Amino acid sequence: MSGADCVKPARWPLIVGVLILWVLTNSAQADEVNVAVAANFTAPMQKIAAAFEQASGHRVLLSFGSTGNFQAQIRNGAPFQLLLAADEEVPAQLERDGFAVSGTRFTYAVGRLVLWSTNPGLVEDKGEILRSDRFEHIAIANPRLAPYGAAGLAVLDRLGLLERLRPKIVQGDNITQAWQLVATGNAALGFVALSQVQLDGKLTSGSAWIVPESLHAQIRQDAVLLKPGKDSAAAAGLLQFLKGDTARRLIRASGYSF
Repeated sequence: MSGADCVKPARWPLIVGVLILWVLTNSAQADEVNVAVAANFTAPMQKIAAAFEQASGHRVLLSFGSTGNFQAQIRNGAPFQLLLAADEEVPAQLERDGFAVSGTRFTYAVGRLVLWSTNPGLVEDKGEILRSDRFEHIAIANPRLAPYGAAGLAVLDRLGLLERLRPKIVQGDNITQAWQLVATGNAALGFVALSQVQLDGKLTSGSAWIVPESLHAQIRQDAVLLKPGKDSAAAAGLLQFLKGDTARRLIRASGYSF
């Protein structure tokens, strides 16, 4: 038996011990972050979360819904650590009222409103369909809970069509439900987020009018670290990841700007 062969058995316990210590250390460093995400940001956030998990080892728990509902839940003690809102006012208010960590708020995306139909020939590029009688229902997210819904109402009001079309409006609680109303044929057309119907700059189906931003307030979407996440490495890491090149590439591909 060689000298090298005699040394091997004595070294194995040391090697195994180092491996166990490495596994325990990395497991201890791994963390979990609970994120409330505006419904319009569902598709890009799912991709961003997957990329972050792969890069960091942390786990991301995503909940999607209306910003208004999330605000109420956060104020009532929901354990969300991050909020990705559909506007800038809710995160700012939560920060002012002590539910969010001061100085962590930033705009992660600027959204675009679009009038969309599954019918390829229904919506033309100037939205003149709104002045016609060729549809029975138009879908809008609840304007009290969803900024995209408020933007849709603002467009109708700016065009002088709100009172005329009010009887035709059907509401979803959030922008995903507004999209579903159109996708299922319960509404011929509706105001949704561009990110829901566009991929890599191309319309995925139907016809659409990208609403000029001059017809409604700019939809600046802010993220903020909430108080339950102030000591979370995963929450801080994801917030920083949202500002990086990988996340921004995915956000831009989904129809948002910065």
